[in-house]
Amino acid sequence: MTDREKYFRQIIDKLRLIDYIKPEDIPNISLYMDQVTTFMDEHLQSLKRYEDDKMLTKTMINNYTKNNLLPSPDKKKYSKDHMLLLIFIYYFKNMLSISDIQSILGPLTDKFFKNDEVSLQYVYETIFSIENEQASMLAKDILKKYTKSREIFADCNGSDEDKEFLDNFSFICMLAFDIYIKKTIIEKMIDTGIMGDKKNKGKDTDSKAAKSKDKPEKGV
Repeated sequence: MTDREKYFRQIIDKLRLIDYIKPEDIPNISLYMDQVTTFMDEHLQSLKRYEDDKMLTKTMINNYTKNNLLPSPDKKKYSKDHMLLLIFIYYFKNMLSISDIQSILGPLTDKFFKNDEVSLQYVYETIFSIENEQASMLAKDILKKYTKSREIFADCNGSDEDKEFLDNFSFICMLAFDIYIKKTIIEKMIDTGIMGDKKNKGKDTDSKAAKSKDKPEKGV
């Protein structure tokens, strides 16, 4: 096994070890803003790319509230349900726009925020209970992609350095395409209103119809 292969396998091993914040780790008392950011920074530090990265800042949280991603705090204090929503936001924000996240979390909040019958904690626990299974499946898929990327340019006549570059480039492209497809599926689910958010349903069609009715089409 080459040093490069060992390096990628180490990354995959870390993927298998990724853990989530368990509801029992979240205090049962409401927290002030500083306590929220400190808690998130401590419990998500294993996901940091750089040592000085901040997982969630005061500005971020205030913006989430302004954009209706997060209900307003009660007397400047954030409940356990607030914390659970912030964790969802943290994961979504790396791939989706603020508008798309609002379309997903808006209906979730309407239905389950401070709901005694079906709690947000129950939803959170159920979803993250499959985390280990998903991480294992993803790790296997990534290994397959990595192996395949080593084969694509097997007949390349360039130098070993060029071959190594193309192998790595093909691996990145395969991973990126996978992300692109999954992101597109999420966006289509949002745009069709399948997540219960009706504001985006038919939005593109209606806006195009209005433009064609009121204004002549312009050349591209």
